[in-house]
Amino acid sequence: MSYRIAVTPGEPAGIGPDLCVQLAQTPIADTELVFVADPQLLQQRAHMLHLPLDLKEFDPATSQISGGRFSVMPVSLLEDNIAGHLNPVNAPYVLKTLELATQQCQDGVFDALVTGPVHKGVINEAGIPFTGHTEFLAKLCEQDLTVMMLATDGLRVALVTTHLALADVPKAITKKLLHDIITILDADLRNKFGIEQPRILVCGLNPHAGEGGHLGKEEMLIIEPTLNLLRAEGLSLIGPLPADTLFTDKYLRDADVVLAMYHDQGLPVLKFKGFGNACNITLGLPIVRTSVDHGTALDLAGTGKADCGSMITAITTARHMIARMKSP
Repeated sequence: MSYRIAVTPGEPAGIGPDLCVQLAQTPIADTELVFVADPQLLQQRAHMLHLPLDLKEFDPATSQISGGRFSVMPVSLLEDNIAGHLNPVNAPYVLKTLELATQQCQDGVFDALVTGPVHKGVINEAGIPFTGHTEFLAKLCEQDLTVMMLATDGLRVALVTTHLALADVPKAITKKLLHDIITILDADLRNKFGIEQPRILVCGLNPHAGEGGHLGKEEMLIIEPTLNLLRAEGLSLIGPLPADTLFTDKYLRDADVVLAMYHDQGLPVLKFKGFGNACNITLGLPIVRTSVDHGTALDLAGTGKADCGSMITAITTARHMIARMKSP
């Protein structure tokens, strides 16, 4: 089985273009990578890195999947790019690469989308409201709700809320949201990862999971009733558990995923365990999408010091998901 995967480098001033150039040095036997980017940007970065780069233009109308091949689907920058220097003028370029790659995935041209890091701040400075890849791709795919999950060797962490101010988290966690998030998580672990009966550990929102209501009532009023309802539907759910003890071998050794209530409740643990060898996965989309677990690293752009490990993990994960979905 051969795969064709679209790769968007993300912020042109960051290390995304470096990662694409590094990827193009070693063919992947059963995978064709198509960089959706400005070809001149990639050539400039290759020159800075003193690495060869020979990319053919990708033509979806005539191209047949060819494992080990690299090509580029051209999207032009709006202004010349300088490595390490953000330019709001190029923010629409970043979003155009995502729009084009996503549409081609939906049309069946690509089997999956792997995304490099974007810089949320510079996109917003350009006057474009943007909270992150997860939310942007959900809108492009006309999905009301998606789930962000990060994965590394031995640990998966999904989130109920994503890029949201901490003060806004408690009121955002409703019975409906929690029900829908867990339903998507359970379904995609079955369908895209081949886990027959996913075992999901659920964090409490408050310290000590609310301490019986003394440290917060969200567990009693929202989380526990929702988990009980889903258990009655046959889902395997453990919790709510205090987040300060959930991430221990006692619980994790038999778990398939941890569901954290907010971004910085679960992701620091995962990144401590596997930063640089983890990837971000968007569940609930009609396409396969994975991403790196790190930011734009502007200070490393063009230096040759960027680590390709997370990008390789994202590609490997995408291939496994595609294989699972295509298997009989």
